[in-house]
Parts: sequence; structure tokens; C-alpha cells
Amino acid sequence: MNIPNFLTAIRFLLIPVFGYYLHVMDYYKAIAMFLLAGLTDVLDGFIARKFNMITTWGKLADPIADKLMQITALAFLTLQKKIPPIVLIIVIAKETFMGVGTILLYKQDNVVVSANWYGKMATVVFYLAIIFAVFNKDYSDIFVFIAVIATLFAFFMYSLKFVYIRRKTDDGTKKKVS
Repeated sequence: MNIPNFLTAIRFLLIPVFGYYLHVMDYYKAIAMFLLAGLTDVLDGFIARKFNMITTWGKLADPIADKLMQITALAFLTLQKKIPPIVLIIVIAKETFMGVGTILLYKQDNVVVSANWYGKMATVVFYLAIIFAVFNKDYSDIFVFIAVIATLFAFFMYSLKFVYIRRKTDDGTKKKVS
């Protein structure tokens, strides 16, 4: 296991710790775990690209860890009535569709789609919205709304990419897509 994959594995281990602290409303410890997970995400991506340590496992596991952290946060914030349930529903629906699409592309066409700027942007905006919502900061509703819009935009863009890849592979021209 290389360093970026190890950092991703650490992020998976941080998710239940983060969830626990969020559940018991120890928000400072929860946010510390959240930020530590974000740091491992930035580091694993940087190291993987800089030292050419990109792996298929990393391409698949990294976004799963990100989304599990995000959904954990949204689930607890929904239970604590800090965000409306529709936000959690939208994100779970989007991630379910994205997960199914990812599996289809990999199993049927052996294609792994890497994250793009719009997906990364949506993640960063949602992380900020989560931090604001945790602490009931002014304008947290606006940040959550912007995060949902960014998430829907990313979903739309990834959907277009999915259709493009499927058309290319249906034509018999297999192509790696980043």
C-alpha cells in the first residue's frame, strides 16, 4: 500500500470518530476530525500526483471516503435539525446515481473517471457549509443552499461525462477518461 492509499484508509477510520463526536455534540472535536480528514484528502491527492502514485484503488476509494464523511455529517446535522432533510436526500440520491454510474463504467468498459474541478468545488463548498451549519453560524442556510446547487451542478456535469463515455465505448472505441 502506498502513502496516498494509506492516507485514504486513515480517512475511512476517521469517519466513525467524526460521527461519534458529532453525535455527542462535541463540535470542536468533530470539526478537528473533519479538518484532519480534509487534510489527508489534500495530501493524498498531492502526493499521488506529484510522485506518480495514482492507483485504481485510490481513484475509487478516495471519493468514497469523501462522500461517506459528507453523508455522515449531513445525517447527524439533519437529525440535530441544523439542516433540512431534503439536503441529505438530494446528496444521497446524487451519490447513489454516481456510484451506480461509476460501477457500470468500470465493470462494463473498464473506465475509471477521475474527479474534476466541479466535483472538487462542490466538495469544498459542502465542507464549508457543514462547518457553518455545525456551529449555527449566520448565513449557514445560504452556504448549504449554495452547496446543494454546486452538488447538483457537479451531478449534471458528471452525467454529461457518463453519457459521453458510454457513447464512445458503445462505438467500440475504448478510451481512458480523466
